[in-house]
Amino acid sequence: MLTFIGAGLIGLLALSIPVGIVLFLLGFGIAEFYSAFPLMRGLGRMVWSAMNSATLIAIPLFVLLGEVLVRGGVAAKTYAALDRWLSWLPGGLVHANIGTATLFSATSGSSVATAATVATVAMPQAEKLGYDPRLFSGAIAAGGTLGIMIPPSINLIVYGFLTETSIPQLFLAGLIPGLLLAVLFSIVTALLCSWRPALGGETRAYGWGERLRALIHLVPILALFGVIVGTIYTGIATPTEAAAVGVGAAFVIAGISGGLSPPMIRDALLGTMRITAMIMLVVTGAAFLNFTLAAAGLGNDLRDFMTGLGLEPLATLMVIVAIYIVLGFFIETLSLMVVTIPIMVPIIVELGYDKVWFGIVMIVLVEMALITPPVGLNLYVVQGARKSGSLKEVMVGCIPFVLVMLAMVAALIAVPQLALFLPSSL
Repeated sequence: MLTFIGAGLIGLLALSIPVGIVLFLLGFGIAEFYSAFPLMRGLGRMVWSAMNSATLIAIPLFVLLGEVLVRGGVAAKTYAALDRWLSWLPGGLVHANIGTATLFSATSGSSVATAATVATVAMPQAEKLGYDPRLFSGAIAAGGTLGIMIPPSINLIVYGFLTETSIPQLFLAGLIPGLLLAVLFSIVTALLCSWRPALGGETRAYGWGERLRALIHLVPILALFGVIVGTIYTGIATPTEAAAVGVGAAFVIAGISGGLSPPMIRDALLGTMRITAMIMLVVTGAAFLNFTLAAAGLGNDLRDFMTGLGLEPLATLMVIVAIYIVLGFFIETLSLMVVTIPIMVPIIVELGYDKVWFGIVMIVLVEMALITPPVGLNLYVVQGARKSGSLKEVMVGCIPFVLVMLAMVAALIAVPQLALFLPSSL
């Protein structure tokens, strides 16, 4: 059955069939050839049951929040403010890329949207100031991956929905690793640019007066993050309700900054509908595939296979990590998650590992998939914003950041409290 799923997934994706449809087709195939039960009769009820969830309403709300901020011009002002504070470091404006990606990750919940936002704002500056295109574009692509780690994260919402795990707990678990990754990205950038100053372009220092005046443009993003996270963890609102509050606050911020207009609202709503439709089709297809996998007994078969290998829990975990790294080269990130979660998470739980912790490990591995060829979406988003040079330059620029992510996976395995400290404390 695993051979059927793997060959079917790769073959159908190679035909450029939408991912959600691929998941349904795989589910149909499993129901037809591997299940003794007439699963198709329950398709409508199963899909309705899967989608009838208040948790999933948070997805279009967080997407809309990010769309409003991006199209309302908040990104450019945030980037300029961080430039004033970070450009004195070795690497100069590269640190502003990482800082802006970190702040927008705390509001948009989407890696691709974060990477596209920062790339659009930053690329003209890079060309004007003579930065090395490899490191500069690689930092944008890598910084964008933080969108699915730092809360609120759409991918963590999907993980929590599919595994019946507390989403506030997942959000807390992703905060320290996400911020630590951002710091490590900046440290690696500073080290590389200290070693080879030509990579970082010209460093610029601004006076304290100009820096302090720039802080006003950071207040809206930080306040929005505080509203969303604060309402969740004080118990005032669920993640879905907090997303709705965040959308209202985003419209207020866009209005104050002068970016609110009927065309902007129209574009934000259309963008939200397009992205949400794609995500929900994938989630619905995943729910159906999970249903057929369970009915066909794949979970038991795979568990028996892993047990038959006779490996210690840590060695089995290493095998699972290696599987994710390899699959990440070929499968789009959300698809990678929803296809593998019903197979891998039960094995992880049986090995004695925590579901919340494994969710963060999986997210880091999925972040790597966003910047590794040939399917890494952030590579293509950044290259599209550059409008010059080659995709190879972006790939090469991402190599140091991929190594940082591998180190973060090792750190999470060695010190699980990096992810579990906040959920266990609050």
